[in-house]
Amino acid sequence: MAVFRYSMQNILDVKLKLENQAKIAYGEANQAYMEQERILTELVLKRTRYEQELKRLMEGSLDVKQINQLRGQVADIKTLARRQMIEVHKAQRVLDDARNHLNQVMQERKTQEKLKEKAFDRFKEELAKEEEKEIDELVSYSFQKNMD
Repeated sequence: MAVFRYSMQNILDVKLKLENQAKIAYGEANQAYMEQERILTELVLKRTRYEQELKRLMEGSLDVKQINQLRGQVADIKTLARRQMIEVHKAQRVLDDARNHLNQVMQERKTQEKLKEKAFDRFKEELAKEEEKEIDELVSYSFQKNMD
């Protein structure tokens, strides 16, 4: 019996490997993005705490040295938060690029799989035609033998 062998199986295998690598890269980019988001969230919370502390200090007896120190810390946190927002945007771009690359690689793999399915369908059709031909020959031979 005939065995189906896809002539471009090695290309499909490469596409599968590339897809797996793209999935790993996307996962790493996603983790990096989430980490940058976490850092930004921590900075925003820290800034909020400092601002609340500053507000509390302004309501009670005024300690100018402590208020100025806290204002400096709030300004520093704002600067860090702005820098961190830039890092988050960079990580977002890397994540988007990884997602786009993954989508492209997945589409290429799906194309190869469709080509393999079509080749397998053609193989089945050819096999069915051969079987039909053999059956016709067998019937003709049997009919011819019975006629003799």
